[in-house]
Amino acid sequence: MNNNVRMPAVAGLFYPLDATELSEQITNLLDSNKLDKKFNNILGIVVPHAGYIYSGKSAAIAYNVLKENNDFETAIILSPSHHEYFSGISIFDGDFYRTPLGDVPINKELATEIVNLSKTITFSNKGHKKEHALEVQLPFLQMIKKEFNIVPIVIGDQSAEFIQDLSNVLAQIYDGRIILIISSDLSHFHSKKKAFELDKIVVDRINNMEFPELYNDLANNNCEACGGGGIVALLECADIIGDYKAEVLSHTDSGDVSNDNSSVVGYLSAVIYSN
Repeated sequence: MNNNVRMPAVAGLFYPLDATELSEQITNLLDSNKLDKKFNNILGIVVPHAGYIYSGKSAAIAYNVLKENNDFETAIILSPSHHEYFSGISIFDGDFYRTPLGDVPINKELATEIVNLSKTITFSNKGHKKEHALEVQLPFLQMIKKEFNIVPIVIGDQSAEFIQDLSNVLAQIYDGRIILIISSDLSHFHSKKKAFELDKIVVDRINNMEFPELYNDLANNNCEACGGGGIVALLECADIIGDYKAEVLSHTDSGDVSNDNSSVVGYLSAVIYSN
């Protein structure tokens, strides 16, 4: 039987192509970016998706938090679509996502349940072929957990009707065996000072669980987050289920690495949890 495998698109670009080099880089990032604080009953995390040398620190902090609470079986990963616009939301209709560290199986039973419950989510290749934002999360997951499967979701249109449908479906299917992973960067190509001002709006909205306000801020260009729809969906899902809190764990930008503060990209990581 021939499996339908989504091959790596950005190995050797956003992260190392060689498996040994890749595992060493992620191990170093995880070892050097730990928090003392522990979080219980994690519903989801928000993580950036730039090249690991730029956003790996922020990502590693969130994945370390998840490593301490990794009894999930399925990671539902929500990614924006950077390379093609399409109406609605797409779940990859194949069997595996491949990285240099191996193949990650897709939970087709859960994916089918999501599609059946939704008015806007369908099975397709749309958005998946070249998308880096989803792919770069997989090696981190492979390094913190031996066995898991995924539901890889790319959001083609972040209009309110699609995000609200997504939020409602996620709340319906969620159980303790699932973790939600939202892939998003923040502002792009502003000065460090301007980027901080824009990104602080997103940070505050997440910390205060203010998802309608965050959606409006994004729609009115008061702030920037390419995966903002996914962040809103996570926060709204948490609100529907109830009794969740949010905490931003890290807020950095590319200038911290490049030392070029004239034009930076912002990153954050965050956790949604309950006591």
